[in-house]
Amino acid sequence: MSGLMLLDTPSLYFRAFYGVPESVTAPDGTPVNAVRGLLDMIASLVRDRAPDRLVCCMDADWRPAFRVAALPSYKAHRVAADGGDQTPDALEAQLPLIDAVLDAFGLARAGVPGYEADDVIGTLAVRGARRGPVDVVTGDRDLFQLVDERGPIQVLYTARGIRNLQVMGEKEVAAKYGIPGRGYADYAMLRGDPSDGLPGVPGVGDKTAAALVTRFGSVEGILAALEAGTDEGFPAGARRRIEAARSYLAAAGTVVRVVTDIDAAELRDLDDRLPSRPRDPDAVVELADRWGLGGPVNRLLNALAARAAS
Repeated sequence: MSGLMLLDTPSLYFRAFYGVPESVTAPDGTPVNAVRGLLDMIASLVRDRAPDRLVCCMDADWRPAFRVAALPSYKAHRVAADGGDQTPDALEAQLPLIDAVLDAFGLARAGVPGYEADDVIGTLAVRGARRGPVDVVTGDRDLFQLVDERGPIQVLYTARGIRNLQVMGEKEVAAKYGIPGRGYADYAMLRGDPSDGLPGVPGVGDKTAAALVTRFGSVEGILAALEAGTDEGFPAGARRRIEAARSYLAAAGTVVRVVTDIDAAELRDLDDRLPSRPRDPDAVVELADRWGLGGPVNRLLNALAARAAS
């Protein structure tokens, strides 16, 4: 691949934290499993996918106010007693180190106040597709809504691990869910997603949601059919269920659809070129020595050098 790679960095470091034993520590005993795992993931992606540009997209706000205002249940079950999220303490302690290592390498890191990493990814994907192919690396199915064969924009889905990525484009999404390739957001609104506190339409499961999106194209199309008073195209009982859930569906789009047009300096001034060598070699060496990151740091150094030489 030559093009832009966008990392759903929170998705990756959570995966690293739970995939690498917490017994992996720095010389002082501090857990560094998430840092090591993330660096190895990035090294593997650079080596195997060979992007020209890469951005580590971050959550500046994991539960944005505009989404909570639209649907108060959004991620409500993840709110900790102090009002923050339920990130494990051993992972929370590693997040500043992740930032420091990425910055020392010179890997682009982008987050925008008031938005999630998904929104940063959506904005950069749409913008980046004007220049060439875009790969979105994530374990979050919500980002399937971005796939677009015209870009192309595709998702490298990490559910089976970073070495067994599932390439999800429009054809793959259509084949897996029985919906138009770019219809995943509408499908998710209808069937719901308990992991995000998204209730969905009661009584509408995967098959009915797929049938509705295929027939009407979008939630907006479904609601327009309700307004027209037609029963044609609605599976048995679905019209009544959709009618009862109109207020939910009116709000769900704000929650489910990623923002693709953030206008912020953090994104306008972003240098997303993949570095061939660290921006601050001394800082990389110091961080590697202090935190016992020699192995993954060297693997990432080698991957970057090999990409630059290819």
